[in-house]
Amino acid sequence: MTSSVFESNPRSAVSPPEWRESRRSVSLSLFLSHLLLAPKHAIAGNFLDKYVKKKKLDPLEVYVPAVILTQLQIKDLEKTLEVGDKPEYATCRSLLRSGPAASLRVNIRAVAQYASDAGNGENAFKDVDQCLRALEELDSLFLHASRNEPDASVKAMKAKIGTALNALDSLLQTVPSDVLNQGKEIADAYRAPDDEEMKQPEELDPDLKQLESIL
Repeated sequence: MTSSVFESNPRSAVSPPEWRESRRSVSLSLFLSHLLLAPKHAIAGNFLDKYVKKKKLDPLEVYVPAVILTQLQIKDLEKTLEVGDKPEYATCRSLLRSGPAASLRVNIRAVAQYASDAGNGENAFKDVDQCLRALEELDSLFLHASRNEPDASVKAMKAKIGTALNALDSLLQTVPSDVLNQGKEIADAYRAPDDEEMKQPEELDPDLKQLESIL
């Protein structure tokens, strides 16, 4: 069984104590049975959405550059599918779990929450679900291709990448233009920090440090 793309790193496992209070065990069993009987979309939507709402979000300006960087990372991934006769599919799977993409789930949910606060939440969260679903399916295609299974074609992979990129584009359209433009500048500087055409280092350092803290 493979791990899910973009899932948070679990904390170190600690052996649980033996439950001696039967009442506590019953309560835990009832809670788990409730989760198992609830629809998957209800668990994912209600639990995670409530968590994002309760957690104090950083400013929108923090999340937007990371989402843009993930877009660029996915585009780079698409290019690797066009190089050589047989791409390294195991490496492609690793790329989906590294860099900006590793924190994509948190970042796009935060952007969607800001969109929701502005009255555009329904479409924004649809974009989030569509993007994550496409990338999960892309990861599955990479896995099948790494095992030389015939049902995983490069054409199908590119289709999933296109779906994910379109969803991210749609989500970013909910971002105010000034914040979006600033995010693009920061993302460009992050990818090419030594470019002489970019802003001076002292102007970029605070933004880049804040961006690095969430990647």
